[in-house]
Amino acid sequence: MAASMLELFRTLTSFSPPRTELKDAPWETFVPWAIGQGLASLCAYNLEYRLGSAGSPEWVRHRLLSLYQGMANDNVMKLVNLKRSIDDLEGRKIVLVGSASFAESLYPHVAFRPVIDVRLLVPAADVEPLTTWLRRSEFKAEPVEDRGGAAKVLNDTRTQIFLHGGFFEDKAQNEALMSRTLPMKPFGPSARRLDLEDALVVQVLLMARFGFDVPMLDFIDLRELCLGAPSMGGVYSRELDAAAVLARASAWKLDRALWCAMSVVEKLWPETSKSAARLKPDLSFPVREVLERLVVNPLSEVGRTEGVKGEDALRSLLAGE
Repeated sequence: MAASMLELFRTLTSFSPPRTELKDAPWETFVPWAIGQGLASLCAYNLEYRLGSAGSPEWVRHRLLSLYQGMANDNVMKLVNLKRSIDDLEGRKIVLVGSASFAESLYPHVAFRPVIDVRLLVPAADVEPLTTWLRRSEFKAEPVEDRGGAAKVLNDTRTQIFLHGGFFEDKAQNEALMSRTLPMKPFGPSARRLDLEDALVVQVLLMARFGFDVPMLDFIDLRELCLGAPSMGGVYSRELDAAAVLARASAWKLDRALWCAMSVVEKLWPETSKSAARLKPDLSFPVREVLERLVVNPLSEVGRTEGVKGEDALRSLLAGE
């Protein structure tokens, strides 16, 4: 029997894919969808180096591998460029959020996780000074509105930086988040990353602000955060403190968003069920029913190309607005 879209997705997004035959899989549909979802590099590596092609058509491997090589080069260029831009700064806290942190902390190879843009978090008072500093590296502010809430958007024509001066209106919450950050020494003495629990909840926060209109790649980030980065041996390779995650989600008004995010992860990858269940807030049955129907089921559909309906309302519902 030919593999379904869901089976193909699960196999090719695994960090340890099982040997299988994929000759008659729905490649014509899957390949363009996977490319659009940021999955091409991971799928290419699994097909070529883990599964021995698994009977896939030659055009599939060529198409995906060409993107794999390009993504590896692009990621290295962006991360090296970022390191050079902030490496000389001392005595500051510059927190790498999302893909710039995840590419090397959650994924076995830096090419697996496209660094499409860079998000940085700094104390509110440091937004303008850092913007001025980055001008030395030819970064210029551009008038781009960011639904994620960035205070500044900078671009040097190669890398786009979304610069946050905090994620919350409450100054104390921003300070508490910054106080828990961890050193990220390869990027310089001022570079930091979010702690594991904060990384997961902030990921959910940003996804919710976009009404969950995000690529499937973001859910792979959540999968690995939820599991404690079992394929790595780094700072995120440990069991999550579920109580801390739930407490922060509640304080940040993200109970519904976290429940939806963990439910999607669980549907997409059943092996996460035990870990995801620990991170689900206790919501009433009617609320769960509505969220399951309006958010979780559509987001869990592999091959979906349309956004979730009522995106503006969802942002308000899920992002604590």
